[in-house]
Amino acid sequence: MIEREYYFDNSATTKISAKALKAVNDAYENFGNPSSLHKKGADAAKRIRSASISVAKLLNSDGKGSIVFTSGGTEANNIAILGGFYSKKRKCDDTVMITDSEHASVEMPAQKLEKEGYKIIRVPTKGGKLDIDFVRENLTPSLVLASFMSVNNETGAVYNVSEAFSIIKRFDPNIITHTDAVQAFGKIKLDAGRMNADMISVSSHKICGPMGAGALYISKETVRAKRISPIFFGGGQQNDLRSGTENLPAILGFAAACDEAYLSFKSNTDTMYDVRAYLTERLSELNVKINSPVSFAPHIVNITLPGIKSEVMLHFLSAKNIYISGGSACSSNHPAISRALKAFGLSDFDADCSVRISLSYLNTKDEVDFLIDNLSDGISSLIKRKR
Repeated sequence: MIEREYYFDNSATTKISAKALKAVNDAYENFGNPSSLHKKGADAAKRIRSASISVAKLLNSDGKGSIVFTSGGTEANNIAILGGFYSKKRKCDDTVMITDSEHASVEMPAQKLEKEGYKIIRVPTKGGKLDIDFVRENLTPSLVLASFMSVNNETGAVYNVSEAFSIIKRFDPNIITHTDAVQAFGKIKLDAGRMNADMISVSSHKICGPMGAGALYISKETVRAKRISPIFFGGGQQNDLRSGTENLPAILGFAAACDEAYLSFKSNTDTMYDVRAYLTERLSELNVKINSPVSFAPHIVNITLPGIKSEVMLHFLSAKNIYISGGSACSSNHPAISRALKAFGLSDFDADCSVRISLSYLNTKDEVDFLIDNLSDGISSLIKRKR
């Protein structure tokens, strides 16, 4: 008999939906290279164009921009930052602005530019709030690109990127603006036309689509002005912006997940907000600190345990088939004190004792009760072991 599992790590990845899985399998059956000139190739190309519409619809872009399919959010972020920065000949004093709590797929490209001698300005996000005054006070004629995440992947904080980008665009409309919306996509209402973002990164496996697919939305103005260039080269697929044969099965599965998320957006988000509220209510009964930002997404709750390292608690719960996270799954191979939690205002010790519980619309209050009961047991027994 298969034991029941309690999955609360949906910010790392979600269970693929039945419709998305069917779309993936159908694509393997009805295959074709979108670059081929014969009928099967033309059919594959047509299905990719249709998939672009599905992604754009969930972004509320109304066809006003281009969708470039990628292998995921990391690649989309790299294309946006490096492709945007290198699109023109750079001067030695050129500057990029990001937040101090970005995902590694934004922070690391920024560090690469920093090592090449360019300036990186990091905007504070203490308490989960984007410091708009800091953005305004640090605008400079040398600013080339600004990249601010929409929802923090560890705290669930919703950043006011629209206001920040509006200020930046008023200062200089030629500054490229980009947001990593991987944790926002399908969770909070996005409107590409009103975000003042030239580029938006999204991912499939965070919205019950398959792994290995993501997309970069690029505004028409950015494409027209050639403010984005490829970062690797080959056959010139996707308007020369992302060479390589498109991953048709993953893309069509992604599109199916987007269609489902679009149609069920309100019911899904209402469910997550309701379960999140119940989760925080139950957590308040325990000896933990809830690291709650002022504005938060419906699916992420971060807590600090009483002197118990996150890794220890993860193993304790995992043995009971309960799955949560110590932070960003993408950084688990290079463990370090979380930049995002330190930026939020936690000490190194508290950050090392913090865990992330992330929901999907599939989670229930009964599952939360089981999590809380075992989390309570874990806190009691693990504290005793330390004594």
